[in-house]
Amino acid sequence: MTGDRSISIWFFIGALLLIYGVLILIAGVIEPPSTQVVLSEYHAPLWWGVLLIVLGAFYTIRFLPKR
Repeated sequence: MTGDRSISIWFFIGALLLIYGVLILIAGVIEPPSTQVVLSEYHAPLWWGVLLIVLGAFYTIRFLPKR
């Protein structure tokens, strides 16, 4: 072994945000529109899913372990 290689915790946080974003986006696309929920016309799961995907991709790419 030539040295200690560590992986930043932000890489794992980015990966989790990316996974959660994809899951929330899929759930927002699949779920039927509800007429009983206030402000349902804003489609919050879609926006949160996209936001988490963008943040997760940023952190994952920014802190990608170097070879």
